[in-house]
This record gives sequence, structure tokens and C-alpha cells, in this order.
Amino acid sequence: QVQVVESGGGLVQPGGSLRLSCAVSGSIFSINAMGWYRQAPGKQRELVARITSSDSTHYADFVKGRFTISRDNAKNTVYLQMNTLKPEDTAVYYCNAVVKYRRYDASQYEYWGQGTQVTVSS
Repeated sequence: QVQVVESGGGLVQPGGSLRLSCAVSGSIFSINAMGWYRQAPGKQRELVARITSSDSTHYADFVKGRFTISRDNAKNTVYLQMNTLKPEDTAVYYCNAVVKYRRYDASQYEYWGQGTQVTVSS
């Protein structure tokens, strides 16, 4: 069974920083793409940032220049460094992982974490 566990959320003042972590565990062959999504109250879940197994990254326009996604393949962990936080960044942040179970099987499976709350407020 694959587990996806986020940590690092909390309350921060506008202009502050937070670092989210997401660890993936389980009997898998590889982790392909990993990403961070967020969902604010009354809004749909949206992509924040995504990173592939070759470290290619993609960011939503609203976080470009402020957030940085990175991954540690040895630890099956992805990070989201969030700087210059704004009140509109307040949301539950979810980690997403796309995994393969077998080397010669192209099938991929998607898993989500339980989410971590980020609140930006003075």
C-alpha cells in the first residue's frame, strides 16, 4: 500500500515563508511525477507546482518566482519552499504522486496525501 504523507503546514504572517514536505512510502518501483495542489474554501483544487522524474518543473503563474519545488529521489520526498506568502495562498495543500509498481509495466497509479493546512494571516 502506498502512503503519501505531507508535513510542514501552519500559520504564517504575510511575507513569510514555509516549507512543505511530502514523503511517499510503499512497495513501488519508481515515482514519476510529483506535485503540489491546493484547495481554498469554496474553490476547486488547483495545481501549484509539479516536478518530473527528470527534474523538469512546472509552476502555476500565481506562484512563479515565490515557490520552488524540489525532490529527493533517495528519500522519495518532494518539497515546496514557499516564500513571500500572501493571504490568498491560504488553502489546504495536497501532495500528489504518480508511481509505477514494475519496471516493465507502463501502468501508472496516482496517489494523494491527506493535505496540510497553510494559513497566511496577520
